[in-house]
Amino acid sequence: LVAAAAVILSGAGSGGEKPGKSAVTPPPTASRTPALPAGVECAGDDCAGQDPEERGCGGEHARTVTDARVGSAFVEVRFSEVCGAAWARISEAAPGDSVEITAGERSESAETAAGSGAGSATAYTRMVPAAAPEDVRACATTAAGESGCTPPGSASPERDAAGAPEESGTGT
Repeated sequence: LVAAAAVILSGAGSGGEKPGKSAVTPPPTASRTPALPAGVECAGDDCAGQDPEERGCGGEHARTVTDARVGSAFVEVRFSEVCGAAWARISEAAPGDSVEITAGERSESAETAAGSGAGSATAYTRMVPAAAPEDVRACATTAAGESGCTPPGSASPERDAAGAPEESGTGT
C-alpha cells in the first residue's frame, strides 16, 4: 500500500510525463492593478459613487482639469489620475445651486446647502470613473435658473491667470 502511494505521488506511471518534468502548476501571476499610494482606497469602477475625500482621491492626488462660471458660481471638474475618477465642485455659489458630473453613462450630482450665505456655498459630487479628463463634463444650475457646463477637460497641467503652471492645491 505504501509503495502504491509513492508511485501515485511521484507521478510514475501517469503515462506521458517525461522524467524530470514537474506536474506542479505555476502560481497565478500577480494582479495587474498597480499598488495604490498610501491613503488611496479605490481606483476606476471601485470609486463610482464614493466620496473623493473619504477614499483618498482628493488633495495631492487631484487637479482641476476644466472650469466654468455659471452665474456667480464657479464650477470645476476635479480629476484624479491615481484613482481613475473625477468629480465636480461648485463654489462661490448660493444656497440651492446644483452641480452634476457626467462621464459616459455615469453621473453624480450635489446641491449646496440651505443656510449658506450667498456667494459662499460650496458642494462637491461623488466620483464617477474616468480614464481621462477629456471624458468628463460638469454642468451647474443656479437657484436663480441659470445653467451652463464646463468645456471638455484637458490633460495639461493647471494654469494660473498668467498662464504659468499652478500647483494642484489641496482640498476636494
